[in-house]
Formats: sequence, C-alpha cells, structure tokens
Amino acid sequence: MSTTSLTEVVALSDLRYARQSLRIERSRIAHWRRLLRARIDLAVAVAVLPEALGQDEWGVLPPGAERDLPDHLQLVNAVRDGGPADLESLDDLLDLDRRLASYQSTVSEALGGTTDEFIRRLAANPTAGIQHLHRII
Repeated sequence: MSTTSLTEVVALSDLRYARQSLRIERSRIAHWRRLLRARIDLAVAVAVLPEALGQDEWGVLPPGAERDLPDHLQLVNAVRDGGPADLESLDDLLDLDRRLASYQSTVSEALGGTTDEFIRRLAANPTAGIQHLHRII
C-alpha cells in the first residue's frame, strides 16, 4: 500500500484525488468494521440465547398468535452458525476491530489534513478550483 504525505502532493488536482482515495478507503474500513461488529454481536448473542418464544404464562398473547411462531430449535439453528467456536474467536474479532478503529483514525486524520490543505489552497487562489475543469470537459 502506498501512502502520500501532504508535502509530496503538489497540484490541487492531486489533493482532490488524494481526498477521493482517502474517502473511498474510509468507506471500506467502515464496511469491514460493520461486518466485524455484526460477527461480534452474533458470537455474544449465541452464547446467551433468549428463552423460547410463545411461553404465555399470563395468557396475554392474542388467539392464533402461535400460528406465526417459529419453532425454537429453528431459531437457535438459524443463529448458531459456529456455536461456541465463535466465542473462542471473540478476542481475535475484538482485536481486529481495535486495529481497524486505529487504522480508521489514521485515514480520517489524513483526509482531514488533505482537506485542510485543499481548502487553504482554494482560499489562496479560488480560481484554481475551476482551472482543471477545461481538461475534464
């Protein structure tokens, strides 16, 4: 993976591309973190499954409600993909999430610095932002 510091980025168009690349990378990080957190949530949830549904001790469920009630074993099997092995990997999943959080922070700082430089340059020379448009059109 190649990284570029702000001192190496010269042209405003380079800053624009750097910002775009950093935003894309930040989006990929967020996606991976969502996947890991979902996996963590499922690992924990499977370890402490809720009680079976439909245990109406007080008679408050409407008549016929059990018609749509899934079988408890079907629900358990649906959420237990890996079972206890998921708990064994919980530390690894949490470690991956911590590392991704740190990486996300680094990418966000780089995006912020690049954005600051981009704005500083545009403020110093507002027409610079439109000078590249004739090359695009």
